[in-house]
Amino acid sequence: MEFVLIIVLTFFASAIGASTGFGLSTIMIPVLSFFLPFSVTLLFVGIVHWFLDIWKMIFFKKGFDLKLVLMFGIPGIVVSFLAAKLPLSLDESMLARGLGLFLILYVAYLLFKPGWRVRPSVFSAIIGGSLSGFFAGIFGVGGAIRSTFLTAFDLKKNVFLFTSGVIGFLIDSSRISQYLFSGIKINGNLSTVLALCIPASLLGAYFAKRMVDKIPQKSFRLFIAIALFVIGLKFLVLP
Repeated sequence: MEFVLIIVLTFFASAIGASTGFGLSTIMIPVLSFFLPFSVTLLFVGIVHWFLDIWKMIFFKKGFDLKLVLMFGIPGIVVSFLAAKLPLSLDESMLARGLGLFLILYVAYLLFKPGWRVRPSVFSAIIGGSLSGFFAGIFGVGGAIRSTFLTAFDLKKNVFLFTSGVIGFLIDSSRISQYLFSGIKINGNLSTVLALCIPASLLGAYFAKRMVDKIPQKSFRLFIAIALFVIGLKFLVLP
């Protein structure tokens, strides 16, 4: 029953993650960590997320800015590889609450100053990529930070999701390799469940593609902001 629930959870989490650019890890990691070791949870969800990155690149292939991908991706790769060694030695609860508070304050500021956004620059892209890589490596969640900084560049929704997928793919590849180098493994029946979760994530991403096409471009940034607020509240109250 637990394994069936994981597969169903993967579908819904993938649909949310593909439609917003983040959210799969935020949903799956807290649930799986109830009955799996945290390190195994990070590797399991990281692999599912890696495939979701691929599905996003397939379903939302509308072009991307290579310079933007590199500005986010290169620091993200380096930082996520280094941070992936730390999740068992630092206070994850404190870090999660800090991330949640940051996201809530960011969305609250958007409500009072709707015209404001992170200034689109090389510096903000490097900071966004580094923070995304850090939180992805240390407890598997980096997409919300990445989306926060990507919204600064006012990308069209399909380009936004495709670009998020490319950057996420680079960062996830880095941290997954560190998990594997550190000796984390997925064995037995859990490997079978992982294999079944991959097509479930594909179905979820396809469902997201159908949903995103129905969201007007002018509403997409508000849609992302609401999702960021919900994720931030979750981290702050239930890290």
